[in-house]
Parts: sequence; C-alpha cells; structure tokens
Amino acid sequence: MPHKRTTRLVAALTLGVALTACTGNTPQNTQSGDKGGVKVANDEPGKKVVIGFSAPAADHGWMAAITNAAKAEAGKYSDVELRVVEGTNDVNLQISQVETFINDKVDAIVLLPFDGAALTPVALKAMKAGITVINVDRQFDSPFAARSTVLGDNHGMGVSAGTYICEKLKGRSDAVVAEIAGIDSLPLTQDRSKGFAEALANCGLKVSNRVAAEFTVESGEKAAANLLQAARKIDAIWNHDDDQGVGVTAAIKNSGRSEFFMVGGAGSANVMREIKADNGSHKATVVYPSTQGADGIRLARLAVQGKSLGDLVEVEVPRQVELYAPVVTKENVDRYLPTAFES
Repeated sequence: MPHKRTTRLVAALTLGVALTACTGNTPQNTQSGDKGGVKVANDEPGKKVVIGFSAPAADHGWMAAITNAAKAEAGKYSDVELRVVEGTNDVNLQISQVETFINDKVDAIVLLPFDGAALTPVALKAMKAGITVINVDRQFDSPFAARSTVLGDNHGMGVSAGTYICEKLKGRSDAVVAEIAGIDSLPLTQDRSKGFAEALANCGLKVSNRVAAEFTVESGEKAAANLLQAARKIDAIWNHDDDQGVGVTAAIKNSGRSEFFMVGGAGSANVMREIKADNGSHKATVVYPSTQGADGIRLARLAVQGKSLGDLVEVEVPRQVELYAPVVTKENVDRYLPTAFES
C-alpha cells in the first residue's frame, strides 16, 4: 500500500522492544524520567482513554497478528478501553466504522486502513473533531489526517535481506540470486525490491531470476514452481512474505531441490522455528513487525494523556515512528520468536 517518504523521525526500535518505556502499568515496571523539565511516569495509570481500533480482515497470519497484538497490549492497561470493530477489506465499511467512532466521541482511533488514500478524508474528519488518530502501516494522503504514524520499513527489508545474502555469498561474483516478490503493483513491493537490488549491487551481485506472487499460500507455491522450472541453478532466494512462503516451501519440497538457501520476509513463527531447527532451506527471515497495531495503542494512550516516550528528551510523542527490519538467524532467533506471528 502507499508508503510515502516524508521527512521522518525514525525510531530504530527492534521488534518487541519498540516504545519500551510504556510497558504495562504495574508498579514494578514503573519508569520515570526528567524530560525537558516535565516529569513523565508512563506506566502509572492515568486518565481513562477510549480507543477505537479498525484494521483489514485477518485473511493472513500477519494481519491477524496485528489485531491480536493490539488487543493484548490494550489489556495491559487499566486506563484503556479498547473498542475493536470487525476487520474488513471493504473500504466503505471501514469508513463507516470510523464514522461510528467519531459519533461515539472516542478519545483516539488506531487505524490500519485497507486503503490509505480512501480513508484519508474520514481520518481528517476525526482529527478535526478533536480525536487523536494513530495511522498504522499504510499511510494517509494528508499529513493532517493523523497525529502519529507507525510504519514498518519496506525499503529496509530489502536492504537487510540483500545485505545478509551478500555476506553469505561473499566472494561469489557468479552467484545466482532469485527473488519471489509480493504484488508488483504495490509500492511496498516496489520498495522492497528496490532496497534488495541496491544491497546486492553493493557487493557486485544482482537478481538473476524474479517472479511475483500475491501474499497468499497458493500464489507463493505457483510462483516458486515457475521460478524453479525457469532457473536450473540457484544459490539464494529472497521471498518477500512468510505467509506466501508456506506455498514457496511446499513448491521447494515438491521439486526436490536443495542447492540454495532462502531468506524469508515479515518474520513468521513457523519460519523462525525452521531457522532454529536448521533443518530446511530457510536460514534467515527479515522482520516486518506485526507489533505495529500494539505500538499504535501505546502511542494513542500516551498522546491522549499528554505523555511522551520515556526514552526521548522530547516532551511529545513522535510524529512518525519507522520500525527497524532486523535479520533473524539461528544465532538470534530466540529474541524474536516471542512476538512472531503464525502463518
């Protein structure tokens, strides 16, 4: 979905530790700090915050994890009331959901829009009504449509994947690198491919074979089967999405091929377990955090209560947070498994 590059305050916060100063509101976790002369105590219960949450239908593992993580995060706070509407890929229905939140006069709305451009007008309406809007993952067309935006780093995913492959194939200028992309018409896919090509070029490699899937198991299997038929020799594959990677893995098993290693994308638990066991083609995956909705809940709470991020000197929550795209390998997988999503 649209991912416009605006001037950004980039918080390089890894999965599961983003916004660490705001974890829970139990006494043992309380953290305070002197922020520009203003005392903050992010974990102490404060003014009650009613948050409306809307996201697309949970038709794949990553999207289901977004909503589940948001619910779990809200449940940690005695001062948060979360109202979750049913996920939908119907733009008009999602607009109607936001309209209901506005009419109900909620304090904040955390919104992962099915279509950022289409949801921009109703998000603007909410902001004009004095409701704090936190935009998640797919950006609006107007900077005035949200107080803060939480994003994954699509370009960074490609850079991370390409850098890892360069390190693994060091000195192999003749190496054959393949890419299984997501939906080619989406800017997020284009950003991932661009970052991947740039990282490979930095070590003298390039994408030799490329196919595109549609972020689904079925499309992943079909695209991978076509790739394996077209390329008789492959040294490394980057698959953009671990949900479609279920199909990719099935196609690889059916082919009987094992001469290459694979890097996944998004960071599913099933891929991480394979990496940890070291018994399959996956040797790494690049995280696209499914914590974004949960981070949105935390930001909404802080913004409404007039608090800041405990680890920043700034007395307001950031305008934009872009989460880091780390590479998960056998060496560090235990750090990321607890917040991974199930494909």
